[in-house]
Formats: sequence, structure tokens, C-alpha cells
Amino acid sequence: MDDQTLYDRGMAVRKEVLGAQYVDKALAAADSFSQPWQEYVTKHCWGAIWTRPGLSRKTRSMLNLALLAATGHAEELKLHLRGALTNGVTRDEIAEIFLQVGAYAGAPSALSAFRTAREVFAQEQG
Repeated sequence: MDDQTLYDRGMAVRKEVLGAQYVDKALAAADSFSQPWQEYVTKHCWGAIWTRPGLSRKTRSMLNLALLAATGHAEELKLHLRGALTNGVTRDEIAEIFLQVGAYAGAPSALSAFRTAREVFAQEQG
């Protein structure tokens, strides 16, 4: 698959999962320093990985939540919590994911993830 096709497919999925407003804002904020990163993420994360047929978007979202929580990336976790809700992951499933994180990556990681999720849930309701 050529770079333009990867980019176009990636951009479509990225906007569907994260919302066009968020993606457009991220792209508009990119400068000559960060633009290559935006292109890389769009092509390789969203275009090459998220478009693969082996896992559903919901499953990919669940994996992202576990990985981001386990590695302590709260800001990115906020973004992917919203994407997970878009992809049909329920709050109960999110809680189960974070309990699993606690068992295998440690209580501090799970505690931070639960706090982050509560913040996102409050914003989504308000």
C-alpha cells in the first residue's frame, strides 16, 4: 500500500474514532517540527494498524486503554477513553480493564487510570 493510501485510510479511521474536531485541531497545531509526527501517526498507527481486519475497533480500543494505563500515559489515555466510548466500550468494561491493569501492572497504574477515566466521564456528562 502506498503512503498516500495509508494516510487517507488512517485519516478516515482517526477522525471516526477520535472525532474530526480533535484531529483537525491537532493537524492545525502542527508545525514544521511536529508535522512529520502527525503524518507518521496517521499513516502507521491509524492507516496500517487500525485498518487491519484481525481485531475490531472495540478490541483495539480496549488494548490501547490497558497499554496506556499500564505505561502511565494519562494525557493519551484521556483521548483514547473518548475513542473507546465511541467504539462501544462500556464504562463497566473500562473498569474491568483497569482492574486487570492493577493486577498485572500495579496498583498505582490502575489508580491513575481510574482517576483519569472519572475525569473524562465527568467531562462527557457535563
